Amino acid sequence: MTLVTLDEIRAAAVRLSGVALRTPVLPAAWSPPGTSLLLKAENLQPVGAFKIRGAYNMIAALPGHVRDRGVVAYSSGNHAQAVAYAARAFGVPAAIVIQHGVAEVKVAATLALGAEVVRVPAADRTSAAEELAERYGRVVVPPFEHRDVIAGQGTIGLELVEDVDEIDRVLVPVSGGGLVSGIAVAIKALSPRTQVIGVEPALAADTAESFRRGERVMWAADAVSRTIADGLRTPQVGELPWAHIRELVDDVVTVEEDEILDSVKVLALGSRLVAEPSGAVPVAAFRSGRLSPVRRTVAVVSGGNIDPALLAAALSRTG
Repeated sequence: MTLVTLDEIRAAAVRLSGVALRTPVLPAAWSPPGTSLLLKAENLQPVGAFKIRGAYNMIAALPGHVRDRGVVAYSSGNHAQAVAYAARAFGVPAAIVIQHGVAEVKVAATLALGAEVVRVPAADRTSAAEELAERYGRVVVPPFEHRDVIAGQGTIGLELVEDVDEIDRVLVPVSGGGLVSGIAVAIKALSPRTQVIGVEPALAADTAESFRRGERVMWAADAVSRTIADGLRTPQVGELPWAHIRELVDDVVTVEEDEILDSVKVLALGSRLVAEPSGAVPVAAFRSGRLSPVRRTVAVVSGGNIDPALLAAALSRTG
């Protein structure tokens, strides 16, 4: 399987200019002495998450006559908002399949962007999206299984290499694998010595298990749904992302639920950044102490679309 190239990521960066925010890389003043943790604040994107990069890049790259018919997507929430945002920017209709159990703040934001929302069980979201696409004569914009989506996410890695000197390690959340794949392409092409580490909740660690076994494995939908990180509940890493992970990613590690929620609190109080649990998992990995020490680490805070009640609960945690 042919991997996404650095040239594709650079082309995506041109399409995204003026659309996706070139997010800041902020120092975490609370990181332990002798270490440097930097935070790539993708939670500050117009839709509150990195997903705008891949969704907009794919839709922008479609032939005009195809794009004009509209788009369909399936999502746990952030990709839904990104596709709705991009479709509105191009003036085309969007229908989004969202699984039950997604944070209502994400559903409301998708509706506010003008998309049609269809709610289905998690196991049915892909087939439901394909049925809608056939019915409407539209193209499906997948959350990770497309090279234009991966290239769009890879612009984060491009920005990191351009904006930060001598990165030793980049920590990236993993769900379907599009984000870590794109970042790994850019990082390994431009800074080969930099480690790219994927991070998953232990309750949704299908990619970590796949990495250990050397082949893709699938977890049950009800198993991955146990994690508080609702954006990381994909039961199996994508086929195209897996090809990138196998070749370019240095490791995939896991974090516990308490570590995730504690990191949501630390980001809010220590760095004034609102992060959803999925966006806090790289910080949880850094704070866990289970990674070997390096001089400079970047954690990709992938999103900030958190339910207000959950944020309040995280902030009230003691210890």
